[in-house]
Amino acid sequence: MSTEIPLFESVINWIRKGYPQGVSRTDFPPLMALLTRVLTDEEVTAVAFRLVKEYGPREPVTEQQISDAITRVTNEPPTPEEINQVAGRLAAFGWPLVSSRT
Repeated sequence: MSTEIPLFESVINWIRKGYPQGVSRTDFPPLMALLTRVLTDEEVTAVAFRLVKEYGPREPVTEQQISDAITRVTNEPPTPEEINQVAGRLAAFGWPLVSSRT
């Protein structure tokens, strides 16, 4: 029997370790950009939805609102410096920086 953690749960765990108090507004866009390298758009939306449920605002947020936010983020990609900052933080907890979805 395999004890491997599915990729989705691994990503959630990396984010929890890298951002135990929740992802800041400034780190959220580069984080979403990094996630698109290893997850599908639907998986990125699911991760964002989970993060909002765990750390987000008190008011309800719909999956469509999250999807719209991700679309805005991916249409205006973060700077390389922002990506490096977030990647460095997650790399400390085993983020697969060289992974890329194909």
